[in-house]
Amino acid sequence: MTVLDAAVCGMTWGWTGVRGTWATPAAASSMRAMAEHAVTWTALSYAAVQDTAFSTEIPFDRAPTVTDDEIVWAIREAKALGLKVCLKPVVNVADGTWRAHIGFFDWDVPGEPSWTQWFASYRDFLLHAARLAEAEGCEMLCIGCEMVRADGQEAHWRALIADIREVYSGLLTYNCDKYQEDRVTWWDAVDVVSSSGYYPIDRWEENLDRIQRVVEHAQRPFVFLEAGCPSREGSPARPNDWSLPGAPSGAAQLAYYEAMFDACARRDWVGGFFLWDWPPHLYDAADAAANDDYCPFGKPAGEFLRETYAALSTKETPR
Repeated sequence: MTVLDAAVCGMTWGWTGVRGTWATPAAASSMRAMAEHAVTWTALSYAAVQDTAFSTEIPFDRAPTVTDDEIVWAIREAKALGLKVCLKPVVNVADGTWRAHIGFFDWDVPGEPSWTQWFASYRDFLLHAARLAEAEGCEMLCIGCEMVRADGQEAHWRALIADIREVYSGLLTYNCDKYQEDRVTWWDAVDVVSSSGYYPIDRWEENLDRIQRVVEHAQRPFVFLEAGCPSREGSPARPNDWSLPGAPSGAAQLAYYEAMFDACARRDWVGGFFLWDWPPHLYDAADAAANDDYCPFGKPAGEFLRETYAALSTKETPR
């Protein structure tokens, strides 16, 4: 098993993993542009889609989910660029419900959809991803993302993790949602604690104080598996809201990056970031000023990121 022996200078690539958007010339160009920002890790993130928040079947082998060939292509492309890879399979809901609301009765009831049924399907999805990650030498596997209602199903998660370790030898992490770091009770079962760090620009210190206590108790390395801010007016105060109304603003995104990296630089237990996010089909640099999404390409935050990651990549992380 590898360790996080240097700071994770990461970026999420490929979301939402729509079939046909990976393994293309445009996708290869996008990944190369990402790597040019001193990125050393990438989280290759794709979604399988269940029908509703109460469905127990996750048809990960069907569209719109990317194919195995596309996943293998992305892993190999990233590795050819010298990047370490965290494979990040995620479950979404077709009707638009956020995955955090997937949930069932706390106990199984005959005739009702149950956690046991859902985790059986989720296990198939994750074991399939784990076998791909093992075969292609991915350094890390993320076993779930922002599953707030599922977080409390400790026994199911521990059983799933044990099964994954039978087929995958790399690092395991779980990407809990913002404000949930101190609510997950099974951090000892994974190798790296991680979360979505979409904290308001003026709330970093208090939340880092809270997360620090979790990390010290878990005695595990920590990374932000997601973090970032749209390049949009008002977004630094609500960085998790991708639909917030506001004019495009590279200055707003840069201010957020500066505040986030400054706050985290004072915490030696923060092992790095997988920033959100870099699309498989990248907009033209000439259109960057009008783009109000999370990707920093062609924006003031992009150049700041390149310089910051270049310096951060030499920083050792706590074991």
